Amino acid sequence: MTTIAATTAAPARAYKLVGAGRRQLIGLLYVAPAVALVVVFFIVPLCMTAWMSLHNWPLMGAHSFVGLDNYWAILRDTRFWNALKFTGYYTVVVTIAIFAVAFPLALFIERPRQLTGLYRTSFFMPAVIGFASASLLWSWLLNVDSGLFSPAAFELGLTEKKFNLLATFQPAFWSIIAMVVWKVAGFTMIILMTGLQSIPPDLQEAAMIDGQGHSRGSAPSPCR
Repeated sequence: MTTIAATTAAPARAYKLVGAGRRQLIGLLYVAPAVALVVVFFIVPLCMTAWMSLHNWPLMGAHSFVGLDNYWAILRDTRFWNALKFTGYYTVVVTIAIFAVAFPLALFIERPRQLTGLYRTSFFMPAVIGFASASLLWSWLLNVDSGLFSPAAFELGLTEKKFNLLATFQPAFWSIIAMVVWKVAGFTMIILMTGLQSIPPDLQEAAMIDGQGHSRGSAPSPCR
């Protein structure tokens, strides 16, 4: 009896193993195109960049191996440190600006109300636009002659003459910040709204009892 049961169980185990292997193979086939794209367009260029950084690689002519000389040279270059400082400054400012816009929007659309779907779609719509398209759109909006902001401010009497927002550092910097916030705030709003909706009702009631007010987003727990 034991021999018959073992003989019957062996093909069943073999069938399960074959089925599992087939499912794994199918899964690998599904992810193969994405893996190929990542390897060809990210991994290989990254490795090539690392290899080229160890060489003196002119645009024309032969290249020569220099080791870590390029890295030592960039550490002594003040332009590198200025760029790094500006990148850090930009990152801090744009992160705070995105959150300052996205969080109130998330609070506004989190609860069901009239036209909530329209508000969510309108606020999220810039997120589906590519950065290249958004840059072209805002370069037109900021154009001193044929754009929107400068001519509108002049026609409304807010400025004495048309001004070029991209001519100097500060206006250009804050114009870029405005463009990035307009582009990214909708996506961040959805993430924050999802977090707000995951707060248990009993936790909201406890926060209201503790004096956090009647606003769902005013509870301290979403940021924990």
